[in-house]
Amino acid sequence: MGDRTAEERQREIVRVARATGSVDVTVLAADLGVAKETVRRDLRALENHGLVRRTHGGAYPVESAAFETTLAFRATSHVAEKRRVANAAADLLGDAETVFVDEGFTPQLIAEALPRDRPLTVVTASLPVAGALAGTGTVSVLLLGGRVRSGTLATVDHWTTRMLSGFVIDLAFIGANGISREHGLTTPDPAVSEVKAQAVRASRRVVFAGVHSKFGAVSFCRFADVGALEAIVTSTLLPAAEAHRYSLLGPQVVRV
Repeated sequence: MGDRTAEERQREIVRVARATGSVDVTVLAADLGVAKETVRRDLRALENHGLVRRTHGGAYPVESAAFETTLAFRATSHVAEKRRVANAAADLLGDAETVFVDEGFTPQLIAEALPRDRPLTVVTASLPVAGALAGTGTVSVLLLGGRVRSGTLATVDHWTTRMLSGFVIDLAFIGANGISREHGLTTPDPAVSEVKAQAVRASRRVVFAGVHSKFGAVSFCRFADVGALEAIVTSTLLPAAEAHRYSLLGPQVVRV
């Protein structure tokens, strides 16, 4: 095992990270038959190429045009943090009467946290979001038509964006695979990017909600600048100094 080239080791590290959701330096060193420092060098190289993000003692995969986690996987990762973020995002509803709720697990939690004691119209491309709200008596759900992506159970393509282009929406709750001060909000799939970009254009207010691991990550397709956001909602695991840097670009940053 220890006679693999650096390229072979790094391919294996990426494969394991994508299959399991994260990798541990100690475990990788044992499995690959190399020193921990060798694994750390491999992780640094992979991070430089945008394939993983390092953590204390390991790394997790970065979503890209070639790799994207499924909704089922997202529902098992950082769940408590995502629920706190979702609840805080829903608190920013204000007097909005029409709301766009994005695809993804955190937006689904936002949908579940929306108030039921007042009339709301929710526009969404997400089948799980529509299902979570369709049975309520006070929420009118508009599900955008289009091709359904199997991994996220959300609609995309020109049918979806065409429907969105006819709306003026009070507030959009937007998710992303990555957010950075330099590149803005990004996602791996061009078709998904088009839906998100159209939702941002159609909405008077835009709130991004995401866990701390989204920050600094960059994916393939950019769909909005940080300055287009009214607010960013994340957790206190994002350092206060970094949150302040994002706030200097325009949005209010809420850490919970």
